Amino acid sequence: MNPCLHAATWLSRRSFLKAAAAAAPLAVPKSVFGAAAPSNRIQVALIGCGNQSRVDLPSVMRFDDVQVVAVCDVNRASHGYARPEHFLGREPARDKVNEYYARKTGAGSYRGCDCYADFREVLARDDVDAVMVVLPDHWHALVSVLACRAGKDVYCQKPLSLTVHDGQQMVQAVRKHGRILQTGSQYRSSGSVRRVAELVRNGRIGKVQRAIAIINSSGAGPGPGWQPMPVPEGFDYDFWLGPAPAAPYHIDRCLYRFRFHLDYSGGQVTNTGAHALDIVQWVLGKNGTGPVEFEDLGAVWPPPGHLYTTAMKSAFRARYADGIELICQTQEPGFGARFEGTEGWIQYTAGKVEASSDAIKDAVIGPDEIHLPVSSGHYRNWLDCIRSRAEPIEPVEAGHRTASICHCGNIAMRLQRRVQWNPETESFIQDDEANRMLRRPYRDPWKIG
Repeated sequence: MNPCLHAATWLSRRSFLKAAAAAAPLAVPKSVFGAAAPSNRIQVALIGCGNQSRVDLPSVMRFDDVQVVAVCDVNRASHGYARPEHFLGREPARDKVNEYYARKTGAGSYRGCDCYADFREVLARDDVDAVMVVLPDHWHALVSVLACRAGKDVYCQKPLSLTVHDGQQMVQAVRKHGRILQTGSQYRSSGSVRRVAELVRNGRIGKVQRAIAIINSSGAGPGPGWQPMPVPEGFDYDFWLGPAPAAPYHIDRCLYRFRFHLDYSGGQVTNTGAHALDIVQWVLGKNGTGPVEFEDLGAVWPPPGHLYTTAMKSAFRARYADGIELICQTQEPGFGARFEGTEGWIQYTAGKVEASSDAIKDAVIGPDEIHLPVSSGHYRNWLDCIRSRAEPIEPVEAGHRTASICHCGNIAMRLQRRVQWNPETESFIQDDEANRMLRRPYRDPWKIG
């Protein structure tokens, strides 16, 4: 391609998007953009080609106004993810994209998607408009912040951050550089969850007294006596560790099961808990704040010498300033959120809405009552907001507040005591031990601020 022509096309698309955003606060129709025209597509790069990419990649690639132009992962290709049959990494992801576009265009072959081992090479590309950060939690903040500095919009998987400090850096970067960031907490795009939120906010269960976030337990994992394993060919393990401390390789430290190590994640509290607690935050209307107190309720931890270091069974209590109690606890078979009030209860579990009475469940929300934003789909909402520059359904501040609840709950469980939290200053009150746990040192040469 002629570099001068390419630059002109790029500037034209950018100028048009900017003008469209200034002219209208809502998404511009496809008929205006001519979404199928290459110069008008949002060019997306996937950073992280592991388990969650199996959902995120096809969910974005299917839109006509999107072109996936690059994928990136430190793993070239391997098994060892959530299921034994999953064969993932940067090369399988690249092949999946190229095969999809070859079928879509009817061409015999397609080679328009590049693959990279280093995300910084992706961010250096002028033709990438937006990135999807689908990495282990300890990478979320660093890649997202650098993406914002590079002028890219971001879809960042939940939980938004590894620590409260990292989340603060992400909020600052998004606002300083005027980027769109969608947190990958897709339940805010669920009509059923929105229904629960509107019923609770409009008083159908009376005054809310308690919210319960239900999460899963962690896997068994290699117990005491586990042994290091050789690093597989094609996997840059040192780069995978990145800002985290150096540690001997084991397959159950990486790929899917990273989430059960405190160096990289927060266990099920930041996995299914990030979803359940985000539902609580949205339903209660607490986007810009959080609880003022956290207390361990007897979490169960792995024995000394175990490979895993996150809670095997989680249990903590929190309290908001208005007196609403929040319980987060492991409860099989799974996941959901329940709200109890003076006039009854309602819950979202197993993908369905249940209530203490049909009168609550089937109540009509009047035109003059509270109605929450409607999302046409979490990925579509992100893409529409890239065009309109409007706030997505799960903006960075909301994702940060939910992640902060996860982190504070984990801190209370680790300390096995009660801690007082100031959601305004985002710090623990007169508790140096707890405050030291709000951030982690980055391993050289990685820095975030």
